[in-house]
Amino acid sequence: MLLSSSSVFPERTAAAFQLAAALGYDGVEVMVWTDVVSQDPGALRGLSEHYGVPVLSVHAPCLLVTQRVWSPDPWERLRKAAELAETLGAPTVVVHPPFTWQRDYARNFAEGLDTIAGQFGGLRFAVENMYPVRMAGRQFVPYVPGWDPTDTGYASYTLDLSHCAASHTDALAMADRMGAGLAHVHLGDGTGEGRDEHLVPGRGSQPCAELLRSLAGRGFTGSVAVEVTTRGAKSRAVREDDLREALAFARANLTAPSPIAP
Repeated sequence: MLLSSSSVFPERTAAAFQLAAALGYDGVEVMVWTDVVSQDPGALRGLSEHYGVPVLSVHAPCLLVTQRVWSPDPWERLRKAAELAETLGAPTVVVHPPFTWQRDYARNFAEGLDTIAGQFGGLRFAVENMYPVRMAGRQFVPYVPGWDPTDTGYASYTLDLSHCAASHTDALAMADRMGAGLAHVHLGDGTGEGRDEHLVPGRGSQPCAELLRSLAGRGFTGSVAVEVTTRGAKSRAVREDDLREALAFARANLTAPSPIAP
């Protein structure tokens, strides 16, 4: 079980390693964002060695607030994320579908992913399911060709259960469509209200337990990362309690441990 560094926000990347070690997580997923530590392989290696917690996945800088991290060129950002993962020994790079305004990036996204995957032979580039955005009673999709990566088809996928809630999608059916390409899971919950909530698993309406229990039967050999929102926590102790609860939920429902890269 991994702890996504996004789960400790507004605390910074270093806190994710500290909390992962204190709570007993097996590793960390580094969300690359504006915190310079999240972009620095030397700093991340130092944190990993100090706390004894490996980095086992890297989330490329795909968010609106990270569009100029490393470079304004999305291909360069993805290459840098792959280099970071390779340096740290993380087998998985999580990537979002292109935004609608990234026309050149979107035009050759599938082919470009294949090219980069060929350059970094040991890495899996797992495309994440997203969701339509609802504002003022209207809905639009900010991704090309859409928010559901299985409509296009990629070699590897990340299944995000909170995004399933936001898109009103059956998470188990999504996992079925991903099939053998399911490489990574973002474990969080949602109520299906149409927004991205990233609740602690068990606090929403998503089939988090059922999905975890199904992974062994699916032949899943990837990793599961807790990706929840704790920004509303009133203290470090409350944040720790939430992350401890998420870890306990995951371990109670995973019928077999997922292999972890050394």
